[in-house]
Amino acid sequence: MRIALFPGSFDPVTCGHTEIIHRGLSIFDKIIVSIGVNSQKKYLFTDEERLEMLHLCFDKEPRIEVTLFQDLTVNFARSVGAKFILRGLRSPQDFNYEQPIEFVNKHMAPDLEIVHLISSPETAHISSTIVREVVKYKGKIEGLLPPEIVDFVTRSKID
Repeated sequence: MRIALFPGSFDPVTCGHTEIIHRGLSIFDKIIVSIGVNSQKKYLFTDEERLEMLHLCFDKEPRIEVTLFQDLTVNFARSVGAKFILRGLRSPQDFNYEQPIEFVNKHMAPDLEIVHLISSPETAHISSTIVREVVKYKGKIEGLLPPEIVDFVTRSKID
């Protein structure tokens, strides 16, 4: 079975994330979408809210599993039987960010393969950083976030 891990902070999960994950299903038998928990990082959404958003997006897809992890990505990948790490690339800047991480991951786990999918033109402009600002200032989030979570985000971030 071809199992891929798609790690991220998903703060929040965006249409860009879901596009890469759905496209990954044409390559992999199963994708584990997992929130990497970093106690040093400040998030807009709690771990529980981010997990709930992912469940709202993917609970109807039996080949997608949603989890949390607090470990090195390669260690977690091994613990869940993933032989692949799936990542999305929106721009050359993303490539420059991902490349040294991939080199270190390959150093620690040469048996894992990292697979990059390039975002479509329709989602390449969407980043969680920008979306967090739109959410924070109550801007239009439709089209940036998966439709399954728009109401959840709107309700959860009302001051």
